[in-house]
Amino acid sequence: MPTLNWLGKEKVVNYAAKIPVHTLNHLYNHGGDTFNKIIHGDNLTALKSLLPLYEGRVKCIYIDPPYNTGNENWVYNDNVNSPQIKKWLGLVVGREGEDLTRHDKWLCMMYPRLKLLKQLLSDDGAIFISIDDNEVANLKLICDEIFGSQNFIETYFWESTFRPDNSSPILRRNAEYILCYAKKKDRIKYFKGIKSKTEGMPSLTKAKEKWKQIKFPANTVKTFLPDGIYNKGLKDNGKNPKWELVNDVEVKDGVFITEIILNGHSYWATQEKILSELQQGTEIWIKSESFVPYYKKSKESVGRPTKLLDREIVKDYLYANTELEKIFGKKVFNNPKPTTLTSFLCDFLDDKHSIILDAFAGSGTTAHAVLNLNAMDGGNRTFILIEMEDYAETITAERVRRIGGRFDFYEVGEPLFVDGDINPNVDNEKIRGYVWTTETATPYKKPTCDDCAAFLGVHNDTAYYFYEGALDYDFLATMRTRADSYIIFAETCAVDEEFLHKHRIEFRKIPRDIIKIWADEIL
Repeated sequence: MPTLNWLGKEKVVNYAAKIPVHTLNHLYNHGGDTFNKIIHGDNLTALKSLLPLYEGRVKCIYIDPPYNTGNENWVYNDNVNSPQIKKWLGLVVGREGEDLTRHDKWLCMMYPRLKLLKQLLSDDGAIFISIDDNEVANLKLICDEIFGSQNFIETYFWESTFRPDNSSPILRRNAEYILCYAKKKDRIKYFKGIKSKTEGMPSLTKAKEKWKQIKFPANTVKTFLPDGIYNKGLKDNGKNPKWELVNDVEVKDGVFITEIILNGHSYWATQEKILSELQQGTEIWIKSESFVPYYKKSKESVGRPTKLLDREIVKDYLYANTELEKIFGKKVFNNPKPTTLTSFLCDFLDDKHSIILDAFAGSGTTAHAVLNLNAMDGGNRTFILIEMEDYAETITAERVRRIGGRFDFYEVGEPLFVDGDINPNVDNEKIRGYVWTTETATPYKKPTCDDCAAFLGVHNDTAYYFYEGALDYDFLATMRTRADSYIIFAETCAVDEEFLHKHRIEFRKIPRDIIKIWADEIL
């Protein structure tokens, strides 16, 4: 298998294993109980700090990393020359980093992040990565190296705009790429593409007459996609005009997307707009010999996506910009991805209960897409967003707030360990929580039962204790919980081996045995 070498590679290949786990400081909750997370901080550090709880549990990852275009005018610095990246390269790569090309820097930035993302991915999960021509070839090679070429699914083409720019003297670019890899390709059970549910929705069949009026049963039409962006100006000064639907009425995912003629002008309308006009008494006629409506019973259509993604479904940058400006009332972010694209990708794996992660969260499109999917099919997918820029609060989180999403907001804090010792600046409960989560892969909740202060909880009939002192007989006398076995973290042990074995007690030394860095799997 071909591999890619670049200046600084040897310094970053195993760097993910050396990153210390940091605290994730909870700043606030918005909307009530939820497992959704928005994290502000360096995504490399944040990804490592998610491992104790989320290793091997994330079903779908979507990332939209810097494209490395050389353009420094974006809100998100897109040529990996941001102060954070420069500082990181200086620490990791050293003086050699001063000689790196922008492609070297981009690869140094991406490689350890991809290794951590792979570790967070579940065995039956997949990762989708948006990219353009600047780094697509390099990205393919390092993903082959990290995920394995045998786990490559596809490179999808996304028609990102119908108004190509003039950035290239040779051609006008209007497409980007989405690379998809599985964690273990043979474990993916249902890799199928987006599912369209059309239960109780009107559809069309062959007609016997040339002109037919559309009549829908009351309260039966549901909208599964957002209202289109091409339906402005459809009102006729408050009147109820007669609409003429020209050509065959097109149905996409249960939504009518068809051309109409109104007062001599051509427009595009969605099912939601048509329904609104019908409820106001507007007559709408089909001008076609091949279709009339009928009431469709439950049907589920399933189809694999094509390599060139259907632009009518996934939309483009114009749609995304309009979508975001509707939320904020102004332009706040350049070229966000449309929710229709990320919804389409997140729904590939057909799991309504999955964890979806975006480590380059930007404007928060992925969270919006997850909430849309849940609203569509009643799922309870959860999202984790990571954004290192200052707009993590003012744009990323604010977007989720404005659309009614619930989440907890975190800030990446101090490392838990410094030079092999517990960081004295870290609260004791953070260390206790880390120990519990590392051992059980479950969230930590401070115990409320009647036991000693060292008690952490019981998991799978094993009781856990964290005691910053000597494990001796006096300490054992303070324990109140009965369990099949016991794991006790302490600084030293003064109890003989025979007694420990007899009472099914396992001693773990502080801090040696709690500094788990997952090195074997990352390396």
